[in-house]
Amino acid sequence: AAHAAVDPEGLKIRSWVRPGTALSLLVDRSGSMGGKPLATSAMAAAAVAWRSPADYSVVTFGKDVVVAKSQESSKGGEAVVNDVLALRGFGTTDLAGAFRAAGDQLSRSRAGRRITIVLSDCRANVEGDVEAAARSLDEVVIVAPAGDDAEARALASRIGARITTVEGPSDVPAAIHTVLGD
Repeated sequence: AAHAAVDPEGLKIRSWVRPGTALSLLVDRSGSMGGKPLATSAMAAAAVAWRSPADYSVVTFGKDVVVAKSQESSKGGEAVVNDVLALRGFGTTDLAGAFRAAGDQLSRSRAGRRITIVLSDCRANVEGDVEAAARSLDEVVIVAPAGDDAEARALASRIGARITTVEGPSDVPAAIHTVLGD
């Protein structure tokens, strides 16, 4: 306005940065997911902790839904992986409750993108509207055990989720990278 050169020392720049992506990992610890699938879940917990160390949660589910690491917790990735490794597969599958817990955890994040990653065969056998709970989430990604993925694929089709399968723990990082699309 003064028709003079601007003094660079007088300029101030402000910017706001919104965290990019928040993740909520749902780990199925029901009877059908014991053994190798739980070892795969531990690798997934490590991958999620590495990808989004400041903004992720881990929820385990069977008959009961338990938050192993909340979205705002500063619990370290190593402790989370140890907790997942200590799980034993047993009981029924409350998939609807797990989806609701993921929604609760992700609602605590300020991230622009909120993704729920489900490690499960998706054989829900506890009452609850799985599809409505899943549709209430921004994005759902399903990682199912190879060879035991029929119900997971059917659910993914009904709710519009992306899906992939894994043979074991070593497949997890690439699978997560693929389904997250980055």
